Amino acid sequence: MQPLPPATTSALDEETARAEVYGLLAALWYAPPTAELMAALRVAVTQAPAAGAFLEEPWRELVAVARTSSDKDVAAEYDTLFGGVGKPEVYLFGSHYLAGFLNEKPLVRLREDMAALGLDRDEAMPETEDHLACLCEVMRYLIAGDDVTVSNLARQRQFFQSHLQPWLDRLCDAVAAHPRARFYAALAGFTRAFASVEAQGFDMLD
Repeated sequence: MQPLPPATTSALDEETARAEVYGLLAALWYAPPTAELMAALRVAVTQAPAAGAFLEEPWRELVAVARTSSDKDVAAEYDTLFGGVGKPEVYLFGSHYLAGFLNEKPLVRLREDMAALGLDRDEAMPETEDHLACLCEVMRYLIAGDDVTVSNLARQRQFFQSHLQPWLDRLCDAVAAHPRARFYAALAGFTRAFASVEAQGFDMLD
C-alpha cells in the first residue's frame, strides 16, 4: 500500500482517496506496520493538492514522525499501548468506550448491522468486529465496493455515525495522552482530523 496525500481534486479521486485512507488506518491500527508500509510512509507526499487542506498538517506530522522512527521503535510502541498480556493500556474496541466492557450490546448491534450489509466476520481475525481496524475496513468497503445497493453514501453515513463517531475521539484522546505514545499519538491526530472531515461531509447530506 502506497500512502497518498489525503486531499484530491475531483469527486472520483476523493472517493478513491477516502477508501485508501480507511485502508491505511486499518493497517496501522491493526498491528505494527510492516517494513514496507513504514518505508512507504517515510517517502509519502505531504503537500496536499489544495493549499491549506484541513488534513495536510496532521498528515505531515504523521509522516514526519514515521521518518524519525525506526520500525523497531514503532512496533515496541504498539505493543506497549495495545498489546501485552491481559488488559492493554489503551483499548482499540468500540464496546469498551460505548459500554465500559468488551463484548457488550454495541458489539451485538454492530454484528446485526454488518449482517444486514452481507458482511461476515473474518475467521482469520482473532479480534472482535468492533476493533477499529475492522470498522475502518467496513468503511473502505462501503466506499469502494461494487454493489451500489450497499456501497453508497447513505450506508456509509449510517455505519459511521452508529459505530465510529460515538467513540473515536475518546480513543484518540487516550492514545494522545499516553506518555509512551509518539508515532501513535501522531496517528491519533490524523485519525481524529480525518473523522472530523468525514462527519462534516455526512452532515452535509441532510
